[in-house]
Amino acid sequence: MKHIFIVNPCAGKEDHSEAIRRQLEGIGDGVEWEMYVTRAAGDATRYVQERCAEPHDDTLRFYACGGDGTLNEVLTGLLNAQQGVHGGTPLQGFQLAAYPCGSGNDYIKYYGTAADFLDLPRLMNGTVREVDVMRVGDRYSLNVCNFGFDALVCKTMDQVRRWPLLGGSNAYTTGILRHIVTGRSTPVTMRVDGETFYDGRILLCTLANGRYVGGQYKCAPASDNADGLLEINLFRPMSIARFASLIGSYADGTYPSRKCMRRWHRYRRGTEVEIESPRPLYLCVDGEVLCDTRFHIRNLPRAVRFVVPE
Repeated sequence: MKHIFIVNPCAGKEDHSEAIRRQLEGIGDGVEWEMYVTRAAGDATRYVQERCAEPHDDTLRFYACGGDGTLNEVLTGLLNAQQGVHGGTPLQGFQLAAYPCGSGNDYIKYYGTAADFLDLPRLMNGTVREVDVMRVGDRYSLNVCNFGFDALVCKTMDQVRRWPLLGGSNAYTTGILRHIVTGRSTPVTMRVDGETFYDGRILLCTLANGRYVGGQYKCAPASDNADGLLEINLFRPMSIARFASLIGSYADGTYPSRKCMRRWHRYRRGTEVEIESPRPLYLCVDGEVLCDTRFHIRNLPRAVRFVVPE
């Protein structure tokens, strides 16, 4: 097996390139590894796609060294290289791993802590799992797609992620405080597997294979990332006071069990979701914010092989 570490030097609050290189140099003989430092946004996708197209005899395991954005870029490169495999069994020769040194590392929380994934010996000897991926047009999402209030929060997160105090793990909360007055009502029509699921105004909605968003919010507590189905959690608009009283249960994932949430929360699972809005709608795809009036999201069952630490 060839271990290929793709490092985003702009992920997180500092460049981790040299620290990762020193760890790899201490791994010892018998392990074949390479390291590539990205130069710009989208470079990881290009590099992975080109490497996968080269002749190779060994399994290629790509380590996304950064945050959820870097993980998404590496994922996209792999899936672009696996044309024709969508919805079926992923190619045996390619694997995806995460070394979470970015400011947002939500997907890995499905399996454990950042410390688990930062333990290189455990990660390099990890177990391979086949996991679902969402396709959004020509883009992909491993973790969560969200729109409404959450997408506005994501826009702010990207702006403040390197700011002291307001950025880092506090960036999501900063976004909440910024948009809590003006971003709590978005008109949408949603269809799930061809049936109308919702038509009206929403506070926010998440489509998830992962379970966490914003560093500390368990937005999809019942999600299963290998069952072939998206978990859909929609919240209707509510007062600021009500919203503030429910933030705690949204963070710890206990909101589905609270009786007071039945009026505000709608839930479903499905394989395809269509979203329309009469005005431009922001959709956050693993941290990257897209804007359009219509989106189509389709789940790709077990589309990629993901490495979980030993």
